[in-house]
Amino acid sequence: LITMTFVKKVNIEPETKSVKEEPKEKKWFKAEGKLTVDAFETDSEIIIQSAVAGIKSGDFDISIENDVLEIRGIRKNPLEGKTDQDYFFQECYWGPFSRQIILPKEVDTSKVQALIKEGILIVTIPKLKKERKKKVRLKEEE
Repeated sequence: LITMTFVKKVNIEPETKSVKEEPKEKKWFKAEGKLTVDAFETDSEIIIQSAVAGIKSGDFDISIENDVLEIRGIRKNPLEGKTDQDYFFQECYWGPFSRQIILPKEVDTSKVQALIKEGILIVTIPKLKKERKKKVRLKEEE
């Protein structure tokens, strides 16, 4: 039995920076939202999608490690500090968020793609194709 570990970071735009990480001591005390997602598969791919309107591509960090897809990011309030805010409803989550998804099939991490289209994050992960049947040749001992 051979166990392989794949680690692949996917940048939506190569020139963007990753989400800034805080030291673990501070992070432990901070609240973090959970990204809502749809996850499904086709014959050849696993597809993850999430409504992320208002989040810039540079505010995401997407990686795959040990068959787990992780999406991390930050949703910034565009009015933070610009107005005197006296909320009577506050249902939107502003701040850091993440989501981990265990991938149900083996995937090709070298061909993962991520894009934002009309406010929807779409991560496409090709499945590895395995031969279902293989003939084995017997060798005769001489």
